Amino acid sequence: MWRLWLLFDPRRALIGLFTFLFVLALVIHFILLSTNRFNWLDGPRPAAVTATSSAPAATPSTSQ
Repeated sequence: MWRLWLLFDPRRALIGLFTFLFVLALVIHFILLSTNRFNWLDGPRPAAVTATSSAPAATPSTSQ
């Protein structure tokens, strides 16, 4: 295992790893914030209300 670190600089490898993990965490959090269920800042958005009419549909008159 120690020979592996002779190929890579440990500082650069760890900085690269931590940078990748930080960017991955940001992407995951922004994806979750864009969903309705997991948005912890705004809370769940209200569901879209569909208008349902109880009145019968008007039929066009055929008399002229």
